[in-house]
Amino acid sequence: MHKPVKADQYKSALVWFRRDLRDYDNAALYYALKSSAQVYCVFVFDTDILDKLADKADRRVEFIWASIQALKTALQANGGDLIILHGAATSVIPQLVEQLNVEALFFNHDYEPSAIARDQIVIQALTKQQRATHHFKDHVIFEKDEVLTLANKPYSVFTPYKNMWRKTVNDFYLKAYPCDQFSHRLAASHALTAFTQPSSLNAIGFKATNLNSMALPTGMQGGLQLFDDFKARMHQYKEARNFPAVKGVSYLSVHLRFGTVSIRHLAREAFKETDTGAETWLNELIWRDFYAQILHHNPKVAIGQAYKASFNGLPFPNNTSLF
Repeated sequence: MHKPVKADQYKSALVWFRRDLRDYDNAALYYALKSSAQVYCVFVFDTDILDKLADKADRRVEFIWASIQALKTALQANGGDLIILHGAATSVIPQLVEQLNVEALFFNHDYEPSAIARDQIVIQALTKQQRATHHFKDHVIFEKDEVLTLANKPYSVFTPYKNMWRKTVNDFYLKAYPCDQFSHRLAASHALTAFTQPSSLNAIGFKATNLNSMALPTGMQGGLQLFDDFKARMHQYKEARNFPAVKGVSYLSVHLRFGTVSIRHLAREAFKETDTGAETWLNELIWRDFYAQILHHNPKVAIGQAYKASFNGLPFPNNTSLF
């Protein structure tokens, strides 16, 4: 459990953006702003992740680059800024906290085992510095042990999980975090003597792809644009999603992955509708929560092991003639 956070608790704090690349309805940003007189913001292009990518023309990295530029611009419009760093997050985050001399670090949960291990290293480093860390649920509606069976165990089948999810959810879980109420506490840019901030995609060792030609808008505005377009089509989703030649899906997968949209916003809007299209789409949002719970209780699935051990090494005939 993270330590409770109080209003006006700190003189200064740092928000570490990861899979939450937006300045609205963001749990960590909201609590940092509410509890701190001055809030710095940072995103790290983590070399522990990027160095494993052999292809340096990677659409995911380019999408992130474009989205953090949009986030930086939005923060600057409110008097703040986004520090962009390139290096091992386990090292540069504690170094940045020390250089800025902030009292606390705020971030939102990431559920992958490697990310959890990374976060623990950072928390331990800050504990040694006698600085606080606060972390929050933001990427899903329900996480970890929030939706359990009547026997207090995690679900292993989706439909019963979905039914309990729907029984459990209410307005509290779907309520947006009003970050804009405290946006005046965002800290402007700061001179960083120990760091060089990358100025381009090339500066972090990557190059442009065909992302711009894919009609996939990036950043917060891109996510909202896609969702506004989808809302008019949501009622057709149950049938239209089955036909690749039809504009039937939301095209929000990458935006959900990197948090350029708010899952609470999407779920709230889906709940407003009563047709089967909206219900089907909401069920797929619930599936994200279900899989996050599976991952929490079974981290082995993140490294290619089967959820059921009996399916590990399952022989696959791979008969090409069948294609």
